[in-house]
Amino acid sequence: MVHKDGDGWVECTCGNKHWGLHGAAGLLLVRDHTLLLQHRSEWVHNGGTWGVPGGARDSHESPVDAAIREAVEETGIEPHLLTVHLTHTVDHGIWRYDTIIAAAHPELVPHHMNEEGQELRWISWEEIDAMKLHPSFAASWPAVKLLLHQLF
Repeated sequence: MVHKDGDGWVECTCGNKHWGLHGAAGLLLVRDHTLLLQHRSEWVHNGGTWGVPGGARDSHESPVDAAIREAVEETGIEPHLLTVHLTHTVDHGIWRYDTIIAAAHPELVPHHMNEEGQELRWISWEEIDAMKLHPSFAASWPAVKLLLHQLF
């Protein structure tokens, strides 16, 4: 794994440690009322949970650029086959997480690319509430779900 300038933990004012010295971002891909989720490998932080592909932002990256870069690394998607719609931000002052919501074109085919995830799956919106979600994704899911219903 290549070390990037955003790799590292931040002790947050919320009382938690967060990954990403410059914040973090993830890509939420939407297609036909399903979302692409990643089942995180057991060995990673919050392993065994479901969330969006994503990770630490580097100092020179926008949230959109970071989310797409991480998704390419983790799922092998082709960025030209998605359309970014909006960003949902959870801002803790010294740290933030941006969920980039994007439509996946029919030709977009994700495939497992690295060891951080054990499975990729398109999951209907209705199933997500019953899943074991990454804590940060679980916290933002109600607001993100409202945005999805407005967009799609």
